[in-house]
Amino acid sequence: MKRSGFDPVSAEAFSKRFRIVGFLIIAVTVALVMRLWLLQIVNGPSYRIQSENNRIHLQDIPSLRGLILDRNGRLLVANEPSFDLYVIPEEIQDPVKLFSNLRYLVGIIPEQVEKRLDGNNLRYPFKPVLLKKDITSEQLALVETHLFNLPGVLIQVRPKRHYLFGPSACHLIGYMGQISENQLKSGKYPENKAGDLIGKCGVEKKWEKYLNGLRGGEQVEVDAAGRTLKVVSRKPPVPGQNIFLTIDSKLQFLAEKNLKGKKGAIVAMNPNNGEVLAMASSPTFDPNRFVAGIDRTEWNKMVSSKDYPLQNRAISGLYPPGSVFKIVVALAGLQEGLLDPEEEVFCNGRYRLGDHTYRCWKKWGHGEVSLHRGLVESCDVYFYTMGRRLGIDKMAYYAKMLGLGRPTGFELGFEKQGLVPTREWKLKRWGIPWQAGETISMAIGQSFLLVTPLQMASMISAVFNGGYLYRPKVIERVGKNGKDVYHFKPDPMGHLQIKEENLMLVRKALIGVVNEPHGTGRRARLKRVIVAGKTGTAQVINLETEKGLGKKADLPSGLRDHAWFVAVAPAEHPVLALAILIENGGHGGSAAAPIAKRLFKAYLEEG
Repeated sequence: MKRSGFDPVSAEAFSKRFRIVGFLIIAVTVALVMRLWLLQIVNGPSYRIQSENNRIHLQDIPSLRGLILDRNGRLLVANEPSFDLYVIPEEIQDPVKLFSNLRYLVGIIPEQVEKRLDGNNLRYPFKPVLLKKDITSEQLALVETHLFNLPGVLIQVRPKRHYLFGPSACHLIGYMGQISENQLKSGKYPENKAGDLIGKCGVEKKWEKYLNGLRGGEQVEVDAAGRTLKVVSRKPPVPGQNIFLTIDSKLQFLAEKNLKGKKGAIVAMNPNNGEVLAMASSPTFDPNRFVAGIDRTEWNKMVSSKDYPLQNRAISGLYPPGSVFKIVVALAGLQEGLLDPEEEVFCNGRYRLGDHTYRCWKKWGHGEVSLHRGLVESCDVYFYTMGRRLGIDKMAYYAKMLGLGRPTGFELGFEKQGLVPTREWKLKRWGIPWQAGETISMAIGQSFLLVTPLQMASMISAVFNGGYLYRPKVIERVGKNGKDVYHFKPDPMGHLQIKEENLMLVRKALIGVVNEPHGTGRRARLKRVIVAGKTGTAQVINLETEKGLGKKADLPSGLRDHAWFVAVAPAEHPVLALAILIENGGHGGSAAAPIAKRLFKAYLEEG
């Protein structure tokens, strides 16, 4: 029998193990205390905010975009409800059956639905997932009718831009598109977020700040699964300002009707203050196609089209002015004292310069021609003679004085300044001296000359309004509920340094263009209103090339002359100025002047 007693070896081992356990307990305790200190003291505020965010969600309430109306209050652009289809993952009972029903009702592809739901239903099973934006009214009716058989499906309503007359005034009004990442980073759009639609061009872009309004919001209490419990607070959205255009919609519609099936532009302006009453460009596009999001294929097709439907030809189409430029030559010659209005020039249909012969449009000539008849019948030989007397630089000086070769200051941007050549310009651009034959060509609006229809409207306005060039305006006022934040004011850009008696001589001749028996613009004549104007036929190819291709009627449409007509009425106190350009339309007198007659008749005789 072994005797029991104290074993020092065992005691020492036990004591050592006890100390180790004690150290472990102390270390764990210290670690827990440190962790609690980090969680509660150091990171406590951050976690408290995260916890609050998990409990309180912020939801945007989109604002209603401002309306766009014409000068008479006719609504052109409004907002309409868009019905978006959502599904709540947690409430789906039979996915296969639900997706099959949605395919039948609204054309949703089940595989796409599953892809959108993947991952969403695990984290926030009660958060709605967007399946399809802007379903049609027929689809809405079908969904509402079968809603009892579509557990988890709901419809949410948001405002959507609606262009009431589709393509009408599309180049002025513009269109909407999704805001880009660069635009968000620019800081110019503080009220917008990713996915928002903003104005991309025209009035929609220029006045975005006023149209957009201020978004509202709701603080919504939710549970951990994302289920809404209650609305804590709500800030209502502030609608955007309304835009009233200077456009007369009836005149705008008529201008567009007369351009249908053609390429070209029409500008109608109040010559006394620069208000644009109509601005039509053809071909057009429908801005409603951009609202729901245009796919890349359709966009590429649109921007690569040879018809350039997105281009506003009224402000960015560049064309030789043709015989309309004879107004400039006449005024320059009179003002410089190089043109006696009574002096006659003999026209036999040809003008000889060196070994080259320049033709008049009238094959057998006009005979003896003075200034008045030279403008009325648009005699080329007369203006060859006067242009050579003036020289290129004097013609260029007066062309720029009349607003050509420089921007008009049109407020919507994307305006091209055109080109008025000089000796210096050609030498710098081409490294070749100016030729005498180019002066002859420029005298009848050819050579390197390029203008826009808007410049032509401004020029003819200045000739008849006392010599003032006004900045063209398309916004009459901005505001809502009777309170305007902007109101149109005429903005003179300059005054013609041309004597009134010289302007009177040209005005009288331009009245003759329309109202005399042999006037080239007689197809614009009205019975009760005196119209004054000038026709123009601008060559697309030179005469030598044209001659080699055969008769004009046999030319490919893209090589035929452009047709111009600029005019005002009533001539004694004009209230409407027009510039009409028909691409490849032929003669201004036959293709453009009749359009002017219809526009003047509708606006003046019926208005």
